Amino acid sequence: MNLRRIAAVAKKEWKETIRDRLFLLMAFLLPGLWMVVFGYGLVLDVEHVPFAVLDRDQSSLSRDYLYRFMESRYFDYRGSVHDERDIDRLLGDTAIRMAIIVPDRFEERLLAGRPITVQTLLDGTFPLHADTLKGYVIAVNRAFTQELLTDFLARTRGLDPDEAHRFADPVSLETRYLYNQEVRSTWSMVPALIMFALMVASPLLTALGVVREKETGSIYNIYSATVSKAEFLIGKLVPYFVISMINVAVLWLLAVWLFRVPFKGSFIVFSLASLLFVLCTTGIGLVISLLVRTQMAALIITIIIAMVPTILFSGLLVPVSSLSAGAQVQAHLFPAMYYTDVVRGSFLKGLELKAMWTDLLALGGFAVALRLVAYGLFTKRPKA
Repeated sequence: MNLRRIAAVAKKEWKETIRDRLFLLMAFLLPGLWMVVFGYGLVLDVEHVPFAVLDRDQSSLSRDYLYRFMESRYFDYRGSVHDERDIDRLLGDTAIRMAIIVPDRFEERLLAGRPITVQTLLDGTFPLHADTLKGYVIAVNRAFTQELLTDFLARTRGLDPDEAHRFADPVSLETRYLYNQEVRSTWSMVPALIMFALMVASPLLTALGVVREKETGSIYNIYSATVSKAEFLIGKLVPYFVISMINVAVLWLLAVWLFRVPFKGSFIVFSLASLLFVLCTTGIGLVISLLVRTQMAALIITIIIAMVPTILFSGLLVPVSSLSAGAQVQAHLFPAMYYTDVVRGSFLKGLELKAMWTDLLALGGFAVALRLVAYGLFTKRPKA
């Protein structure tokens, strides 16, 4: 293997890349643009949910109950209605996502020690959103109920407020969120978006760059050249590997400086994992480029192959452990899952090499396997 011939192929490929200004702009702009767009747009936090109320009791206690929702940052009060048909219309128009109906004699029944049911109507169009919202409603309702019980015990048994509270709530639950204390979806999503941007952009650029020469016919000069298969393949990948590693640095800076995601782990381990992952993604693009003859075909196949595992099986939106058994098997067949674990572990958990060496080993295995596949597919003889 001759390094000069590899450098010559890489230099030629770089000249082809910078000659196409649109391609070069896309190579450096696309990953960062995806990071910003999805980082700000793909927010999973359920906050400021618009809701309306139908208070049929109009008592001081019912107003106190509803005020608990109005003062919460999770809810956004949009006004009161006088009829259930108004609620149906508002929910149907998506003007609100939730409605609370307080029944008649709310205060009277509670002060008499009798149970009463408050109806909550949730927009179930987005099940995960609605399920989270239901948890918020239960928490507010439980806090109000405990306060009533505490007040009742203080009045009837002559207890001081603290002692009455201990009677009303004898088991105290202490919850601590590790690694993401403020439970910000941005902190979880943005590191994974580094994987998403690289998984889509790197193979796309590699595939389009190589297939472009097929369409122009310039790639067939290799058939009469003295360069070997391995030298040609390595030289072809060098420019796209360098571009992708620059994008890794840009994406890391965006995550830390723009989105303020804490980086707690080893930058060396993160860089090593990124290097291996870029070898995987450029390898995917190279394999695709050897199987197709047009840039349109390369574009379609790359998007399908890159997007599906990235969104469904990488842990980007849903933890892999929560997937079905079959889906978990599929997740392990793509490098995206392993890199997602490393990225989140490096950013949020502060994990070191000892905790992530198996992921690095898997990425290295994928990188080698994809190179071998590309070597087997490439031939210096033109196909008829």
